[in-house]
Amino acid sequence: MKKRRTSSTIQEKTGGGPEDAISGLVERVTFHNAENGFCVLKVKVENHRDLIAVLGTLPSVAPGEWITAQGVWERDREHGLQMKARTLKTQPPTSLEGIEKYLGSGLIKGIGPVYATKLVQKFGEDVFDIIEHQSKRLQEVEGIGIERRKRIKEAWAEQKVVRDIMLFLHAHGLSTNRATRIYKTYGEGAVETIRANPYTLARDIHGIGFHSADAVATKLGFEQDSLLRARGAIDHLLTEATGEGHCALPREDLIQGAIHLLQVDEEVVIGALERHLHDGHVTLERIGGKELVFLPHLRVAEEIIARQLLRLASSESPTPLIDPHKAIPWVEEKTKRILSESQRNALAKALQHRVVVITGGPGVGKTTLVQSLLTILRAKKLRCLLAAPTGRAAQRLGEATGLEAKTLHRLLEFVPATGTFARNIDHPLEADALVVDEISMVDVPLMSRLLLAHPPNARLILVGDADQLPSVGPGLVLPDIIRSGLVEVVALKEIFRQAEGSQIIQAAHAINQGILPDLTLSNEHSDFFFLEREDPEQTVATLITMIRERIPKRYDLDPIDDVQVLCPMHRGSLGIQELNLQLQAALNPKSPHLKEHLAYGLLFREGDKIIQMNNNYEKEVFNGDIGRILSIDPQEKTMTLRFGERRFNYDFSELDEVTLAYAITIHKSQGSEFPVVVMPLAMQQYLLLQRNLLYTGVTRGRQLVLLVGQRKALITATHNASTRYRHGGLFSRLEALCK
Repeated sequence: MKKRRTSSTIQEKTGGGPEDAISGLVERVTFHNAENGFCVLKVKVENHRDLIAVLGTLPSVAPGEWITAQGVWERDREHGLQMKARTLKTQPPTSLEGIEKYLGSGLIKGIGPVYATKLVQKFGEDVFDIIEHQSKRLQEVEGIGIERRKRIKEAWAEQKVVRDIMLFLHAHGLSTNRATRIYKTYGEGAVETIRANPYTLARDIHGIGFHSADAVATKLGFEQDSLLRARGAIDHLLTEATGEGHCALPREDLIQGAIHLLQVDEEVVIGALERHLHDGHVTLERIGGKELVFLPHLRVAEEIIARQLLRLASSESPTPLIDPHKAIPWVEEKTKRILSESQRNALAKALQHRVVVITGGPGVGKTTLVQSLLTILRAKKLRCLLAAPTGRAAQRLGEATGLEAKTLHRLLEFVPATGTFARNIDHPLEADALVVDEISMVDVPLMSRLLLAHPPNARLILVGDADQLPSVGPGLVLPDIIRSGLVEVVALKEIFRQAEGSQIIQAAHAINQGILPDLTLSNEHSDFFFLEREDPEQTVATLITMIRERIPKRYDLDPIDDVQVLCPMHRGSLGIQELNLQLQAALNPKSPHLKEHLAYGLLFREGDKIIQMNNNYEKEVFNGDIGRILSIDPQEKTMTLRFGERRFNYDFSELDEVTLAYAITIHKSQGSEFPVVVMPLAMQQYLLLQRNLLYTGVTRGRQLVLLVGQRKALITATHNASTRYRHGGLFSRLEALCK
């Protein structure tokens, strides 16, 4: 390859002056930000002994590639002479040295530095052609078998398409971070798919929103009043609404929202909505005097829930018939546990009805009731299945009952490849009784799948706390079922003697009734404390001191694994984003012994506490699962994460699925319990100071709950019983069936 010489020797450069150009081999990629393409390269230039630092932007770059840079020289006090490139262009490597560096850079899975050397020694400059067209010959290299050869072949094909996607995204102003996910979603025709309808990005690719897709569309020449654009906006608004808990949106709200988003005339949006309705992409239904627009799968899910619950509620008494007057004394004798009158009444109802909801706060005996019920049913040789929405909740249910409990996805045998469940109406679960705990976390889509798979003659026992936060997903399943009166509901309220000594439980029930907890009872033996701090900076400082020093010393607990900070909000000095950075620095500081990786604007470090942000069905890691980073492998571009006892490898491209978890939102904590919960409270969180948020947060703590912040914020949250309204039709459908 012809090498372009610089206009004068590099040693003579002092910084400033006219533009210059250099060409050379990328020896090392010191830094590359996939969000904006900014990179710092160390380049080997002909006739120059030292490596040259080049700063510029590229969608992707790997050691061994040949670059041409056009820009100006700058002399940095710390780093010395470097070129600030206005333009940077790359070419595939052609020299043996470049090819070896390129293959050994980790760009192609299955080839590290050792195999890169072997491949170049064996095939020389023909190695790229061998990989692409004669891959079976790779097995001529010692150590490469069939599996590694296939892996190399697939990785080579993938990286070619991914780099094309990166170039396209970079040219259209998007981060290249999600190129791999785009490839996995659309395959080799990804760029053509995006060119045809860029708004599919917002619909299909996690992390790309409507505004980013709209920017691509604008660069591709789509008009502002384009039908595709308006339809994309409707999809976006309805999808965003599901993230806020809605199953539908009022037609007028949807139209006005789209007009505001698109800045177009009303007729453009109405035309797009009519086309969407005609094509079946959305449905329209009048409920409660309002015209509601649904995504079809959510409307169908609501109808399934209503229909299946009616079938269960109106069916004959469950068999075998169990006489509560005999069964309850028997189970008390069997378990050596005397039930209260309210528990006996609740147990009698649970035995006599095919479907029952058991609800109540902490310490009111829900677990005891479920244990007694299961003891009776199992004595009658009934097959009992236990499940909960999350892994942690299922683990807690299993520990409480001594029986195996599964996540709902595992129980229903989710098939990641198709996004469906193997258990359904044609292949129902094999059981005589099904117990589902933490039912308040279950959203409309999952509840519909559960009820479709429920055996026709089996009992269904739904257990949860109706006063906790509703599901993260769409709908108000538990509140709607309770309000409708369609099924039998057992509400436990009596706090039992063993729970009366817990200030956590006393405080939780006080908060749930809108009463400020009695803070004067706190002493060195208490499990509930409030530390008043007026200033947010003082709050953060106190919080860190307590977590890093006081709590581990006083309770002999691990500050990372055993302590969980819960916050109402994401942003602000007391939001999870800022607190995670502060806690990471305090609990897992930078160290030469800990590898790091920057991805999606976040610095991950070995040992960090992390949380899964969405369901990954292939790995069976679910939204809200908390784990640790065990290791980071820059060569393989993977990170090993531990969730419970299980370990998983995450590609760097998958790291937008996880984030730091030293502090998490109260919503994300649902279904989990932690030895210690620490909650900052301040008036800067005013819009989210709600009773059910505070109540849910407090009930997550098992040994200790520590509130730190402003008393006014605690009072405000305790007294604020308002909740956000969720649009949908489930309650109306259930209510109609009761008439």
